[in-house]
Amino acid sequence: MIQVKDVVKTFDGFRALEGLTMTVPTGAVYGLVGPNGAGKSTIIRHLTGIYRQDSGEITLDGAPIYENPAAKARIAYIPDDVFYFNSASIRDMKKFYQGLYPSFSQERYEKLRSAFDLDEKQPIRRFSKGMQKQAAFWIAMSLAPEVLILDEPVDGLDPVMRRQVWSIIMADVADRGTTVLVSSHNLRELEDVCDHVGILDRGKILLERDLNDLQENIVKVMIAFPEGRDLPKDLNVLHDSATGRMHTMILRGNAETLAAYLNAANPQYMDFMPLSLEEIFIYELGGADYAVKDILL
Repeated sequence: MIQVKDVVKTFDGFRALEGLTMTVPTGAVYGLVGPNGAGKSTIIRHLTGIYRQDSGEITLDGAPIYENPAAKARIAYIPDDVFYFNSASIRDMKKFYQGLYPSFSQERYEKLRSAFDLDEKQPIRRFSKGMQKQAAFWIAMSLAPEVLILDEPVDGLDPVMRRQVWSIIMADVADRGTTVLVSSHNLRELEDVCDHVGILDRGKILLERDLNDLQENIVKVMIAFPEGRDLPKDLNVLHDSATGRMHTMILRGNAETLAAYLNAANPQYMDFMPLSLEEIFIYELGGADYAVKDILL
């Protein structure tokens, strides 16, 4: 389990992390989402032992990560910008990581060869961005990591390769209990793979929850009442837009409980619809104030 407790990080007077607390359960696929500048990359660099926090604790199964080779050897990290030595090939980088990670498996490396149609003798700098990402996954998954940390992991990959990469990752989660933390702006994709979500804003976790629980606690409803009749009171409304008498509302609460409450008011029309992770993200961050604004130019 990864635990982050009250972590603060300041750069030249700017507090990038403001008492951040989060927990990534063992074997979970944890989606870390947030707006640009929220601190996602900063906390990832702490989780991988690149940065040292000003205060607070970051541990893997109770052991600190920073300056702890034993903890770092359990973690594989694929950043948005893939690291490689300037003239190195995939084979060269494989040998480099093979010397750092005792868990490196040559057998896994050979099995993964068929998934990535790459020339391992070719300098990585000559590859396209998508091919460089493939090379990073080939090596990282060969490390047989206990923890896999990904920052915009499939950016640059074509749809077929995106599916291939996620298939490999999810097979490791199912077969080996690998813990995955993934940060991405592609919320639709995260919705398909994550079982836990943390929403980060301004250096703090706004909420952290099992994805199913999160989706069950916020609902979208289209509802209309006869003319002259007001909406029921005491609703926790995150957003409300109306066209005539038809209201489209984002409500916090359980769908079954809300349906019973609203039905008691005898609406002319009512329909509940599931919310996507993207919609939950927008309205948890501030509802209409964070939504897309119409601007006249």
